[in-house]
Amino acid sequence: VRLVESGGGLVQAGESLRLSCILSGDTFVEYNIGWFRQAPGKERELISCINTSDGTTYYGSFMEGRFAISKDNAKKAVYLQIRDMKPEDTATYSCAAVVVGDYNDKDAAEEYDYWGQGTQVTVSS
Repeated sequence: VRLVESGGGLVQAGESLRLSCILSGDTFVEYNIGWFRQAPGKERELISCINTSDGTTYYGSFMEGRFAISKDNAKKAVYLQIRDMKPEDTATYSCAAVVVGDYNDKDAAEEYDYWGQGTQVTVSS
């Protein structure tokens, strides 16, 4: 499976943003699609993930309620909505896929086998 992110850019603090992750290739497999972010000098962290089959969602334990993940199977897309953006949200946001059942820790980036190229989000104050 291949993943391509879009929707990043420069936004003002307080604004909302929706990132898209479009899947192609072998999309008939049941995947867990995760949204990660990595700020300069920090480790990559899971924001949220979603099961492409049943839509079960999971949010990282330290993630606030400002993030919402969703999917549109017809468009082969997974979205990440971020509201009330803050300067500390500045990071590279990436989506990643792992076959359901092929992981032990959905928070761990190393568990995901397929990655997009990432999209940069910069939040100005």
